[in-house]
Amino acid sequence: MTAVVHTRADLAEARAAMPGAVAVVMTMGALHSGHEALLRAARQRAAHLVVTIFVNPLQFGPNEDFDRYPRTLEADLEICRRAGADLVFAPDRDEMYPRSEPTVRVDPGPLGEDLEGGTRPGFFRGVLTVVLKLLNLVQPRYAFFGEKDYQQLIMVRRMVRDLDLPVEIVGVPTVREPDGLALSSRNRYLSPTERAAARALSAALRAGASAAASGADAAGTLAAAHKVFADAATSQTRLDYLALTDPDLEPGPQAGPARLLVAAWIGRTRLIDNLPVHLAKPARRGLV
Repeated sequence: MTAVVHTRADLAEARAAMPGAVAVVMTMGALHSGHEALLRAARQRAAHLVVTIFVNPLQFGPNEDFDRYPRTLEADLEICRRAGADLVFAPDRDEMYPRSEPTVRVDPGPLGEDLEGGTRPGFFRGVLTVVLKLLNLVQPRYAFFGEKDYQQLIMVRRMVRDLDLPVEIVGVPTVREPDGLALSSRNRYLSPTERAAARALSAALRAGASAAASGADAAGTLAAAHKVFADAATSQTRLDYLALTDPDLEPGPQAGPARLLVAAWIGRTRLIDNLPVHLAKPARRGLV
């Protein structure tokens, strides 16, 4: 039986009745199969599973899609029930931020201004602030995050490490459609023609990964990804960035494991994706 609470007091009462290890999956709702993979992984790891559903206003810029972000609570609760969640915490804005928006927020450091942070100023301050608040409220042993939002995963791990938080951050691989498109709550914004154009992101990543596997260096890996993206692009497609980093998003020479990341606009919808790659030759960070 999945309990649903909306206040801090009810969350604290329900949480106190959970002996053993607790895992949390933090979401903004509009759950899909990718979220279900997170829930299944968390359910297998811990005695109890808590899911949070909150569309966090702090991580949306003034011209972003906060107002139209999908809210599908009843459907989300059914997914949580199927996954065996013990508890869903679904607060409203006033419950999470009872004194209006917080004046004290988490500083993400230099990485928070790069990649996603470069395009969305203040985004990671909002993300890390709400994640820290939810970790304090839920007090889990484990927190599960999807690798689709790879920079978010890395930033949360850094925050937990740097602030000595007693929680293990667990990454879960991206879930994809049969044609390779990464599952995202924003995919529902896409028209049929935009949906077809969105395949350019995953196609570019696969091309880069294939080039790296064939012995390409960083420049060759990025060039292969750029070519496929450009070939697949339409008038509805605009590249934001295509970047090659080490697995921790650090610059500098690197041979072996690396990460290829892409962000692009498909019509009015901005999508992100990434893949691990393996470089046989030293990689220097590339950003476009």
